[in-house]
Amino acid sequence: MGSQEVSNADWQGKHVTVAGLGVSGIPAARALHERGALVTVVNDGDDERSRAQAAGLEALGITVRLGDGDTLPESTELVVTAPGWKPGKPLFQAAAEAGVPVWGDVELAWRLRGPDAAPWLAVTGTNGKTTTVRMLASILEAAGLRTAAVGNIGVSLLDAVLGDEAYDVLAVELSSYQLHWAPSLRADSAAVLNLAPDHLDWHGSMDAYAADKGRAYEGNRVACVYNAQDPATEDLVRAADVEEGCRAIGFTLGTPGPSQLGVVDGILVDRAFVENRREQAQELAQVEDVNPPAPHNIANALAAAALARAFGVEPAAVRDGLRAFRPDAHRIEHVADVAGVSYVDDSKATNTHAAEASLAAYDPIVWIAGGLAKGATFDALVTGAAKRLRGAVLMGADRALIREALARHAPEVPVVDLERTDTGAMSEAVREAARLARPGDTVLLAPACASMDMFVNYNKRGEAFADAVSELADESG
Repeated sequence: MGSQEVSNADWQGKHVTVAGLGVSGIPAARALHERGALVTVVNDGDDERSRAQAAGLEALGITVRLGDGDTLPESTELVVTAPGWKPGKPLFQAAAEAGVPVWGDVELAWRLRGPDAAPWLAVTGTNGKTTTVRMLASILEAAGLRTAAVGNIGVSLLDAVLGDEAYDVLAVELSSYQLHWAPSLRADSAAVLNLAPDHLDWHGSMDAYAADKGRAYEGNRVACVYNAQDPATEDLVRAADVEEGCRAIGFTLGTPGPSQLGVVDGILVDRAFVENRREQAQELAQVEDVNPPAPHNIANALAAAALARAFGVEPAAVRDGLRAFRPDAHRIEHVADVAGVSYVDDSKATNTHAAEASLAAYDPIVWIAGGLAKGATFDALVTGAAKRLRGAVLMGADRALIREALARHAPEVPVVDLERTDTGAMSEAVREAARLARPGDTVLLAPACASMDMFVNYNKRGEAFADAVSELADESG
């Protein structure tokens, strides 16, 4: 099987092992089975949910092996894996030794798309992917194009490429995991928003993580969009093998140079897709058109605009799409004002890079932080935010790491250390933050940590924050 689309005939009787039940595994197994492949699904877990999922597939004639995700079934000619499975798993080592290729769900979708398939505009980066992809889809819709935000965003790429809906273009969010397993993906244009240490336990090193992010640029036809304020992203463009004529397009929060998008006097401007980019700049939108207009979110908007402009979208559609965009919950979401204090939920800031961007958007701040650090250190984060901090309220399993960083780099900042780890701790955290805050301050939930020590996910953590703020407002009212 080459790097081009694979016809249905190629699957007849082919032995394919699908690694993992779940969001990507089940659609992959079904799609391959429908095309005549002999599918075996292997899964690490053997719990009640897995058994129910297995029963549904077995009713179709698909073989499922629960509790055995490490053994490569005999006769396997291809492995299709869920993106989160680590490359070092014995299953993949066995596949490598047997000369069996391993694809992810993105690679499978890329291979299964039809001859007239919609081009892909791809977005990756450590932070901001989902917001940027949704902004991009909103801009493309404002331009009258049939599109969808797909990929790592919750809508299956397989469903998008195999469904009945005819798209003009797809806005595709890609994680580093997905890119690792997508060797032949060739997007029309792609953006790498930023690079910071994340998922290093999965990739093994920062270099390996960056290399997987850089795969988004491979084979780009029109534009490689990079962050002019993050040199590592430009390095990935330089290293990429792209089609002749593909351009490097930067975005910056400062004044843009030629072949860049940037900000001038509160206006988002384009000096890349204009006739005379040395002397001309095209107004795209006002900073106030970006919701919310925090610096890192303006950067997201510029990246989305660059991809849209690379696809030929007119300036007015960029403005209209940004105005129409509404961010997902728990991403710099203004919850309420209570007694002159603003309460903002950025529970999605699950790593230090995301928290850094969030902290840069407000001043002064009472910071609610903590959770599972995932190996992160907090010295650089605290050093950068110290001057804006009115106080800090710490909670969760690894809060001591943040407390120690505050003691080293912001010793004058009052810190409340909450020992309780039940979910009710959020209510106490909000009350303590309210006690520290003064009118005009922002109480910011930007944990810089994962949530699973206390909450099911970051959504539940954000909901607990909003509930606690609501309680506070009722009592103050």
